[in-house]
Amino acid sequence: MASADVRHLGPGANQQGLRDHNARLLLSTLQRRGPMPASDLARLAGLSPQTVSVILRSLDADGLVARGEPQRGRIGKPSVPVSLAPDGAFAFGLKIGRRSADLLLVDFAGRLRGERHTTYRWPEPDEILRFLREGLGSLRQDLPEPWLDRIAGIGVAMPSEIWHWHETIGAPLGALDAWRGFDLVQAVGEFCDLPVLMANDGTAAARAEHIFGRGREFGAYAYFFVGSFIGGGIVLNHSVVEGPTGNAAAFGSLPAPGPGGRCRQLIETASLFLLEEAIRRADLPAERLWAQPQDWSVFGAILERWITHTAGEIARAAVTVCAVIDFEAVLVDGAMPAEVRTALVAQSRTALKRFDMRGLAPVRIEEGTIGAPARALGAAAAPLLARHLLDTHAGAPFA
Repeated sequence: MASADVRHLGPGANQQGLRDHNARLLLSTLQRRGPMPASDLARLAGLSPQTVSVILRSLDADGLVARGEPQRGRIGKPSVPVSLAPDGAFAFGLKIGRRSADLLLVDFAGRLRGERHTTYRWPEPDEILRFLREGLGSLRQDLPEPWLDRIAGIGVAMPSEIWHWHETIGAPLGALDAWRGFDLVQAVGEFCDLPVLMANDGTAAARAEHIFGRGREFGAYAYFFVGSFIGGGIVLNHSVVEGPTGNAAAFGSLPAPGPGGRCRQLIETASLFLLEEAIRRADLPAERLWAQPQDWSVFGAILERWITHTAGEIARAAVTVCAVIDFEAVLVDGAMPAEVRTALVAQSRTALKRFDMRGLAPVRIEEGTIGAPARALGAAAAPLLARHLLDTHAGAPFA
């Protein structure tokens, strides 16, 4: 094989690089496992107590960790639990959806410090930029001046190639063409000096579940997020997989059977826009789907039929992806009330019984926990990862 065909494995780590890696390892371990004494942290990280002590002093000086009250009950000196300091870092997360946009300010612990929300018939770049600029200005005011330097950046989650879906979301032909070739990072840079990180919205939602939700229970799982369109993410070896083009887990493009034997995509058979269409045909207030707080009780039998149909589609997709990778679980979440998600997962488990799964390990469908904020929260997690945490957990003590 010619040397030009061999992939570069990346540079080695110098002493400073190792110190940075170890600091990120300790912060990531605290994030995944919660508060613990330095001795436990050293054992889990595979580092000497002296090394951990030095790193923690540095992180403490930077305001990234906090020390709890001494815990007595063991022989010897009382242990002091160490945790992430919520005020040690902040990030903005922007979700650009087909029907709404959300901007969140979150802290190092993933807690919501402020939010802004807007709805529209379809997204347009100028409107999104105006919403972001105004939101950044107002949300920054919620932080004390010395903490503004602790903002790690802005994460943005939006659908890939959004201009392809004008017909499905009811936009006029060409209404979304302004997104073609539009450089959102550059546009934001004209009024904000924070780093901007882009992500597919399904991948961002998966990252939120992985970092702040039930994803911590599993090392390898598929994740489905049911929004206006269905999308998803993949986690392998405790790491969210983005793929070489950032489009890993494009579950919405999975083939799905349609009327008359026509092949369709999952995005056309298991998305909230189908529920929206059914609600509009019944002359009910479809805007209630996107309003906050969410209350879908008015949709009654229409909602029940959508859940039953969508559950069957998700069950088929779950079997499909588990035939490719032996996932521990398939997590399902969405931009929907918690009780709707619970019903959808329950019926998806029932629908699994209709499929021939010879040759497969049992498929385990589990309920996600984040809900509608997942895409914006996952977007906000990206700058925190980039600045403070391990961006891959391969080999880290999180199992």
